[in-house]
Amino acid sequence: MVSRTTTTICPFCGVGCGLNLRTEAGQLIAVEPQLDHPVSRGQLCSKGWSSAYGIDLRGRILYPQIRTPGGFRQASWDEALTTIGEALQQVLNEDGPMAVGIISSARATNEDNYAAQKLARAVLKTNNIDHCARICHSPTVAGLKQTLGSGAMTNSAADIFETDLIVVFGADPTENHAILGGHIMRAHLAGTKLIVVDPRRTRLAKLADMHLQLKPGSNIALINALIKTILDNHWQDSEFIEARCEGLVPLAAAVANAYDGVERTTGIDLETIREMARAYSKASRAMIFYGMGITQYVSGTNNVIALSNLALVCGQIGRPGTGINPLRGQNNVQGACDMGCLPNVYPGYQSVADPAVRDKFSRTWKTELPDQPGLTSLGMSKAALDGSFRAMILFGEDPVITDPDQNQERLALSKLDLLVVAELTMTDTARMADVILPAASFAEKSGTFTNCERRVQHVRQALTPPGEARADWQWLASIARQLGSDQLDWPDSEVIFREMALLTPSYSAMSYERIDECQGLQWPCSAETPDGTAVLHRDSFPIGRARLIPVHATAIDEPADAEYPLLLTTNRLHFHYGCGSMTRKSPLLEREIPSGLLFINPADARDLGIAHRAPVGVRSRRGYLETCAMVSEDLPPGLVSMPYHFREAPSNQLTNNAQDPVTKMPELKACAVAVEPLPPGRVPRPMDQLNAEQGGIGR
Repeated sequence: MVSRTTTTICPFCGVGCGLNLRTEAGQLIAVEPQLDHPVSRGQLCSKGWSSAYGIDLRGRILYPQIRTPGGFRQASWDEALTTIGEALQQVLNEDGPMAVGIISSARATNEDNYAAQKLARAVLKTNNIDHCARICHSPTVAGLKQTLGSGAMTNSAADIFETDLIVVFGADPTENHAILGGHIMRAHLAGTKLIVVDPRRTRLAKLADMHLQLKPGSNIALINALIKTILDNHWQDSEFIEARCEGLVPLAAAVANAYDGVERTTGIDLETIREMARAYSKASRAMIFYGMGITQYVSGTNNVIALSNLALVCGQIGRPGTGINPLRGQNNVQGACDMGCLPNVYPGYQSVADPAVRDKFSRTWKTELPDQPGLTSLGMSKAALDGSFRAMILFGEDPVITDPDQNQERLALSKLDLLVVAELTMTDTARMADVILPAASFAEKSGTFTNCERRVQHVRQALTPPGEARADWQWLASIARQLGSDQLDWPDSEVIFREMALLTPSYSAMSYERIDECQGLQWPCSAETPDGTAVLHRDSFPIGRARLIPVHATAIDEPADAEYPLLLTTNRLHFHYGCGSMTRKSPLLEREIPSGLLFINPADARDLGIAHRAPVGVRSRRGYLETCAMVSEDLPPGLVSMPYHFREAPSNQLTNNAQDPVTKMPELKACAVAVEPLPPGRVPRPMDQLNAEQGGIGR
């Protein structure tokens, strides 16, 4: 029997690796790397190799389901859509458009996400549209937009092999972005200098020329001290600053006292700070990569601004091998942002509050559009608690597991009159739905993903959707029709892409044909840059001159104290991804790490009487869970960490929802906890059991 090979893109992290899917008689028989792919270069990580398990038929939702008092029952698409349409119309009639909203998906295609925001704005008449970037890189968009005029990775993955110094700040790419992490390791072994700034001793930190093991939440204190050192020693790039920046004088004034208490605040001595400042400023080409160790704080936006200040002061931007480069977590989180799945911007980051922009979209879509920004995802949850937000459509996300303060999130969703969830498998959020819709996976539909280096790549259909599953844009269009609108009546994904490109300046010269010819195109891709843009800001910034903006250190919201004496931070693991709904279906990945873990320093474990792999209880002001301890010197005393992949022991049972005032980013990287050993022989109770014993929230 003849097999067929379909080239597509990995559905996991933001690296955007090239996959080949081999099928035979309509069945997936193999996953292979694309040998000539410009980013992955013939490699896949363990998750990419195991992607077939994530989409196979075991546990797949194959038909629409409707909640009844006795549980879910199978329904036809007509019945499910009628139920959704009637409930939405009732809420709109009674409370208006601010009572409804959509959470779109960073796992879905650009076309799916474009359809979601268009349904919200053109049909539901609300800007209540958001997605998981809210809790990962919303400070990147807000911070870099202010300083540079564009909130995205400035350089390309290929630049890792063109630079002299790599700084990894608050990120763990060997775990989260394994192919890029491998590129960094190879570049370092070939002679590129490596500096890691992280509270944990990560794999890269162990290899690095320098590891600055700062205290959680002290990013700005450290960066301001670096900038002061550079200015005091005249190591700045004065020519670059004079030609392309503004605000040096107020920035210099703001960091003048940056040494005061910095060693105590950061845990880093001044000599080490001076050594890093010299290395970064004196390097011919230096790249900064950063992750959620920068963004997931109440100071997240200011943390990003501080990093941007550092790069600008040293002129380390606008050239190959330089730049400030956020590592996006999910496969299409960059694309979902680009598509306008945010409450304040249309596709291409065009402001919903700008009358001229709103008029452009209104004329193209031939309908009036709302003029006020909408609610964030956490804002929708908060409004649900007071009854002012009543109906939510959500797909490809599991906020019950991934959002902070799990108990509060469950309570908010339980208050909704209508929760529609489209998913591959029965996630914890899907279990709370009123209507569940069967979604097509990445291998069962066509479209595009945009990776962290702004590369738009073609996702090709290799399989027929199982059961009655549909691509997200298709069922979103059906909901629009149920509400009497033909706004989403497209024949295929390519037509959606054309409409989106017409309205999005940074995508305006893109087409499926050109994307295929070039193995992806990096935005901006316009008439002036028809082959895309590998390096942003070579000659100018979108805002004219880049802005050096003074920011000051902000303490974490919830430090450790006598009642909760340890600080918890969150991390990810190499073998799992997100809520685990795809990776935990793989027996290979599950074999490596089958359950949740609490990483703890040996000194803390000794003080608490906790042995390696012993069962422990972990409590915060918001919740309690049980798991096993992993005693490790990779964390300093006083700091513990947990991944969020495991529904049996979800770290977001504990995390704090205190928020960055600019972006409403919750402070997932720091909260106070107490840890205690469980009695000998006790097996940690999974969260479902604890909830049942404590009368937990359900629907």
